[in-house]
Order: sequence, then C-alpha cells, then structure tokens
Amino acid sequence: MTMHAADMVIVSAQQLQPIDTIDGFQVRPGFFRDFGATIIPGGVNFTVQSHGAESIELLLFHRGAEEPFAELKFPDNYRIGFVYSMIVFGLDIGEFEYAYRVDGPYDEKKGLRFDPTKLLLDPYARAVTGQSLWGHKNNARHGYRARVVRSNFDWGRERTSQIPMEDLIIYEMHVRGFTKDPSSGTACPGTFHALKEKIPYLKKLGINAVELMPIFEFDEMRDARLIDENQLLDYWGYNPVSFFAPNTSYCSALEYNREGLELKNMIKELHDNGIEVILDVVFNHTAEGNELGPCFSFKGFDNNVYYMLTPDGDYYNFSGCGNTLNCNHPVVQEMILDCLRYWVIEYRVDGFRFDLASILGRNEHGVPMNQPPLLRNLAFDSILGNIKLIAEAWDAGGLYQVGSFPSWKRWAEWNGRYRDDMRCFLKGDTGMARIAAQRMTGSPDLYDPVYRGGNASVNFITCHDGFTLYDLYSYNQKHNEANGWGNTDGYDDNNSWNCGAEGSTDDPDILALRLKMMKNACAVLMCSRGTPMFLSGDEFGDTRYGNNNPYCQDNEISWLDWSLLAKEPNRELFDFFRYMIAFRKKHPAIRRDLEPSYIGFPSMSLHGLTPWEPEAPESAYAACVLFSGYDEDSGKEDLVYIAVNAHWHPAQMTLPDLPEGYVWKIAVNTGDPLQQVFEEDEMPAAEKQLLLGERSVIVFVGEPV
Repeated sequence: MTMHAADMVIVSAQQLQPIDTIDGFQVRPGFFRDFGATIIPGGVNFTVQSHGAESIELLLFHRGAEEPFAELKFPDNYRIGFVYSMIVFGLDIGEFEYAYRVDGPYDEKKGLRFDPTKLLLDPYARAVTGQSLWGHKNNARHGYRARVVRSNFDWGRERTSQIPMEDLIIYEMHVRGFTKDPSSGTACPGTFHALKEKIPYLKKLGINAVELMPIFEFDEMRDARLIDENQLLDYWGYNPVSFFAPNTSYCSALEYNREGLELKNMIKELHDNGIEVILDVVFNHTAEGNELGPCFSFKGFDNNVYYMLTPDGDYYNFSGCGNTLNCNHPVVQEMILDCLRYWVIEYRVDGFRFDLASILGRNEHGVPMNQPPLLRNLAFDSILGNIKLIAEAWDAGGLYQVGSFPSWKRWAEWNGRYRDDMRCFLKGDTGMARIAAQRMTGSPDLYDPVYRGGNASVNFITCHDGFTLYDLYSYNQKHNEANGWGNTDGYDDNNSWNCGAEGSTDDPDILALRLKMMKNACAVLMCSRGTPMFLSGDEFGDTRYGNNNPYCQDNEISWLDWSLLAKEPNRELFDFFRYMIAFRKKHPAIRRDLEPSYIGFPSMSLHGLTPWEPEAPESAYAACVLFSGYDEDSGKEDLVYIAVNAHWHPAQMTLPDLPEGYVWKIAVNTGDPLQQVFEEDEMPAAEKQLLLGERSVIVFVGEPV
C-alpha cells in the first residue's frame, strides 16, 4: 500500500482490510511515506527506516509493563527500499506504548552497532514515556518508549504571525526556571501553564517574542549527581532524546496520548496576545553520547547514518557533547526538515534558533561546506517560508561563522560580535568607540545588506549562556563552584566589570553605578539596528550569583526571583526597560530604512562628540549614531540621535544642526540624577552643546518646534 496518510480522509475503515495475522494481530502493509506512528481508521500505522538493518520488530507494551504483549516482526513484503511500514488493527492508543528491536551487523570499526537486545525509541516519536515527572529517575529496565498522539487541536482561524524580524523584541527564557520559584505566584510553577499565566506581565513589559530554551524531550536525570548535598540535573535540556516530542515534564498534568495539548494552548494564548514563539532547537547532537553513552534510538537504527564517524568508527565531537549529528546526510536532512515542519504545522511555532548551527553546515567528515544542502533546503522550504531561522553561528569544534553563515537572505544570526564588542565598549575598554558604532548600526562590516538583507543581526548583550545583566556589572570573574568542576567550566572571557566590589555589596555608590550600567546596556540595545534579544529577568536585575554556566542548577541560582520586582532599584530598572522597548517601537528609523529624510540626513550615520566626524581616534570613549527617515505611517520625520560616553569622566558634545523649525529634545539621559526618561509631551529641549555625563547614555529625538 502506497497511499499517504494525509489521504486517509477519503478512505473508510471498510477499505482497509487486514491481510495477515502476526502474534494475534491483524495487519497489512502501511503508509510508507508517513514516519512515526499515525492513527488511521481502525488501527495505527507504524513506519520506520533503517539502511543497514536485516530485520525490525515492533513491540507493543501495556502502559508501564516491562514485557511486551505483542512482538510483530515486519514481513519482507512490508518493506520498500529501506522503509518498513505496517498497519496494526484493533489497537486502543490509550492502552499501549511501543518500541522497536532492530537486528543487523555489529562492527564498531564500520560504525555498525545493531543490537537486537536493545529496545529502541522511534526517531519520529511524538511522545516519550517515563519522562513526565521532573527530577524522578526512570528506573524501568526498558528505557524509553513512545506513545501514539492524537492530533485534533482546534487552532480556529489562527494564521502564522507576520511580525517582521526587525520589529521583534525577543525575550529568552527557560520554561521551568521562569516560574518555578514560589515568588512567581503561579498556580503550576515551572510549567507551560505557568508561562501562560505570565502573559499579562510579558505584555506589560512590551516584548513580542519569546525564545524558549529546549522544550524537546530530554532527560534531566541523565547526569544527575550530588554536589555539597545539592542535586544537580541536566537542567537546561541541551541533550535531546526525541526531536518530535515535547518535554512532558513541563506540563502541569499528565496528557496520555494528548501530549502537547498544554503547550499548544500556551502557544495559542501567546499568539492571541501578539507574542510569537521561537524554539531553541538542538540538531547538532543527541543524548546518546559517544561510544560510552547509551544506545536508545539513533545508534540502534543506523549509527553510521545519523552520526559523523571517523574512519575507525569513533564519534566526531564538534558539539562538545560526545557525538555530532550527521546533518547533511540525506536521511538526517529529511528528518530535520520533517521535524521542523511538524512543529510549524502541529504547534504553529514562529521560528527556530539553532544551537551550534555551524555543525549544520559540515559534511560527513566534519569539513565546512560552501553551500550546505540542509541550510539551503531550510531556507527555501515552502512550509518554513515565513518562519524565522536564527543561527548560533559557531560550534565547539572551533568553527566561527558570525557574519559569514550561509544565509540566502533567510538566515539571521546571534551576533556574538555585538555581545563581545558592546560589553568591552560599555565598560570602558580603549579603542572600542568606532567598533561600537558599527554594531549599533546593524554591523554592516559583518552583514552586507546586499548579500544578507537588512535583518541578519540578532543583537544581544546577555543570553542563557554567560552572566545575567546584573552579574555582568557585579562580578569580574565567574563563580561556578556549585557546578562541581572546581570552577573550570564556563567562559573565562566575560568582558564583565564589578563596578568596584565583587558580588553583593551595600555600597550605595557601587549600587548606583551598577544600575546605571544596566540602563546603559538596555538603552544601547534598544537603539541598535537589528533584532534585540535579552535574557528573562534582566529587566529586574535577576542574579545567578556569578555563575555563568548554570546548566545543572535547578534551584534558586537559575530560577527567577520575582520578589525583586517589588524592590528598588529593581522596579526602576523594570520601568526603564519598559520605556526603552516602547521607545524602540515608536521610532521605526531605528529598526529599518525609511523613505529618505526631507531634512537631508542619511538613514544611518556615525558621529563622535563632534557631529559628522565618524573616524574616532584610538583614545575615544564616545560613540554617537543618528537614525533618520520619513515615516509614511505617522506622516513625519523620525530623527533619533543616541550618544554614549563609556569614559569615567564627562565629555563636552555637540549635536548635529537641524533645519529651522526643528529642535533636539531629550528622551533619555541615564546620567541625570533627577529624571532619566521623559514621555513625549514632557521631553526638554537640548542645547546645541551640552555635557555628556560619565558612563552615561543620552537619547535625543528631533521634533518640530
């Protein structure tokens, strides 16, 4: 039978008659193009593939049982090419779980690791058993098994969001850590449901996209260990077990055979409130690790297809996690494309951020490719046509492609150069002013608008990996002792500055300086061309106590402390973030090229303390940028001038001349001890020459008199 399951709407149960009996079950050849397990009239269709297998068995288990109640070997005529497909009639999806046994040659030197004693998880499993209770070890001998998922969620009239990349304000978060602390005040802390409860907060803040750290099924107990009586877990989730299955331990209740329902409700509610959902996806490796790691899925189906192997059959490790997915093999390409299409169709997600994305451009020997077929196929895929594609353009093998990631004008990048250069500039490193101005204007030295389009740079100063914004200005060194590796893990080059004291302090001058530095970072980020992204909790001074790699910390180190919102100066910082986000939305000249300015200014221009002198000397600590254009929507000129002084002494500056009838007004001044932000009808006029305070940012708006 070659009919596609999508055509099943025209096939009645009477037309699908069993033709064989295996282990007491009536069966027939299935739908060979539909991988995974799919409900059809009268039964379930099971389809898997293996290039090297000699035989495959489907095992059916009662829920939680150790031994299968049925073992169904695929007959030879149930195989076409390397694909095995079988319809099993009379199954109630609520009463069974399934796995596979795959037999074939075992030769480690050739990369063949077939082992019929292993129970294997379907690579296309839509739900994984035994993972629903966070922090509880799956002690069953059988390991991972899959469930069949019913796909009948009603999305109503929902359509894919169309927020342009440059209009996004991305808020990166960990689903569990966002609400797990009791201070979150949610009914079901640490879950998709709790995130949904926080939507009013997200709207108040003003963000319009959330980027969720991994929500694919992973085993947080994978490397569980006790350090100083603290239970450490694989908390971040960057070790995927199954690419198609949502992490059920993020659900507030068990969802047997309806896995993903709570997640879909959350996504729909976010969309209804104008917030897009971007998933952080990990296609560079799996949780099977190297030759010492477990064999629970891909190794047992086709080890030498799914993984990059050395000539001796060992695992290349460009991920730093033991193995590397062989992304440009046609079979793996197809799986990744199927997976992303599935998340777009079934979950209506709006974009993907690809972890260690440079791996996706390596060939089977690990060599970087000029035109990686996977990246090209993702760029031009019809289902993914308006989906955001964001690359972390480096990997653990030393390949760094920021500014050169293959894009076809479709791929954006986490701009790691923006993070590093702006951190250095803002803390006062010498010789960074000119580079900082480049970063604020969209990094044209990295992203040629002709070849990359205007939306390639995702600008960030903080993310999950590294210091929080508060810690960036509270610690000179990382403090990762709680991770159990003697403080050897995590980055050493943080480009941070503690403002005069390491960690917590009661010194009011240091605390005031830290607050100013955080505001400066926020102001610059929101006034930079490109897509801004910041880490959840940065807006109210959340701390990880100097830990810049809390991947294993499922505790107060990683959980957001919502009580900070009610305290000063954290509330003041939150209000500043809200203001700057709203300011960015109000001024399209920051975000994109508008119609040419009637005033005659270019769309973007770089300046020093003296206008129209962009060539900053090596000793300069100030950078100024002018954004300009005619906004057809508002019917007026949009003029924004941002001046940044990273020096510890104030500097005299001059504003660009405006034509008669226009005046510069101050919208933001982080150096003003009395009032630092002004609403539109309260902005004071600025003198042509004025003092730019030490370590401060002033944002001016050109307005008609």
